[in-house]
Amino acid sequence: MTPFPWTDLLIIAGLIVLNGVFAMSELAIVSARTSKLRAAANQGSSAASTAISLAADPGKFLSTVQIGITLVGIIAGAYSGSSLGGPVGERMVLLGLPAEYAAETGFAVVIVLTTYFSLVIGELVPKQIALRAAVPIALVMARPMAIIAKVAAPLVWLLDKSSALLMRLMGIRPSGQSNVTAEELHMIFAEATRSGVIEAEQHQILAGVVRLAERPVRELMTPRTEIDWIDVDADRAEIARVIEETPHSLLPVAEGSPDKVLGVVKLREVLALMVEGKRVDLRLLMKRAEVIPDQLDAMDALRALQQAEIAMAMVHDEYGHLDGIVTPVDLLTALVGDFASDQDQGVRPQVIEREDGSLLVSGALSADVLADRLAIEYGPDRDFATAAGFVLSVLKKLPGEGEAFEEQGWRFEVIDLDGRKIDKLLVTKLEPKAPPAEG
Repeated sequence: MTPFPWTDLLIIAGLIVLNGVFAMSELAIVSARTSKLRAAANQGSSAASTAISLAADPGKFLSTVQIGITLVGIIAGAYSGSSLGGPVGERMVLLGLPAEYAAETGFAVVIVLTTYFSLVIGELVPKQIALRAAVPIALVMARPMAIIAKVAAPLVWLLDKSSALLMRLMGIRPSGQSNVTAEELHMIFAEATRSGVIEAEQHQILAGVVRLAERPVRELMTPRTEIDWIDVDADRAEIARVIEETPHSLLPVAEGSPDKVLGVVKLREVLALMVEGKRVDLRLLMKRAEVIPDQLDAMDALRALQQAEIAMAMVHDEYGHLDGIVTPVDLLTALVGDFASDQDQGVRPQVIEREDGSLLVSGALSADVLADRLAIEYGPDRDFATAAGFVLSVLKKLPGEGEAFEEQGWRFEVIDLDGRKIDKLLVTKLEPKAPPAEG
């Protein structure tokens, strides 16, 4: 019987470990936080500077790592089969395997075990370690990876030119940039959350930023019917009453109705004059109100608020009518959700889950929040911002109380109207329909 090649086994184990080092180094350098690496570099760490340089040119670095991983995998697979297949087959004969099947079976067993350990020890475990200690590993492996990158540079150049030539022969022009869609970003965020790279709260904020860039400001504003405002000619008693009742620090100043907004006043300045017993002239205190169109996207609205004299903008439709107001708080709420401190005492939440599992939903609930809660999707021609708007878009009319419809596995029933405004909805999950009986 052939002596078992323990030396060859150690060589194969070393190749698998080397594969793991490549995989761990790759993920650690790419995923390490640049801010931490820069802090280390500022303290004199040359390894941190090297890691930053490698991460700044991921194309060449990842190509180098891929070459190393591929070569190690090929060598380990071929070497293990040729050197260990025969000895393993001979020992399986001693276990009762027919001799005519020994060589092929031994070869197959070696390949399967090599592949298994290559995946576990050479890929999965090193990458998990890299995710948990990206910066320390990046600092340790940056210099060796930089040396390997320099040695492999000619091969990387050759492979790059070869792939470019094949692309031209196939009539495909290389693109100078990679366009990532919003849907792909949401998938990346979801995968990063599942793998533990980012937390659920970070995922919510990142996804909110992506959605914010796509949403018109009219979906985020406080509608005209819910605006607190103060009349420019209000007397001292009326001003005191408005200040006592409103939770806001800024209020629009209008002449007769919200349709004639003249400016915005800071209630802190008004209170200061009232405490000192001085005369309050709202015309002198108010600041110019920024006016923006309702179709302006949220990011442009944010820039407008940053440049405005006061952090409140009037949102007008194409006919010049006031639709609502928007503040930085509205934009922040769109990113992270409502704050408990902003909820008025005694005001019911916008979504209440009942004992039977159905949902009592406010018509003013954000359409995006409704979609996330019910896992439903809207069409590309969506033209509404609230749950009430969603109902109107489906029914194509102003519904009456008790009117209902079914959509994407849910039943929506209008249970309360406030004048012509949809105030409350009852949303119930539909039971899946049983398949028709055969015969």
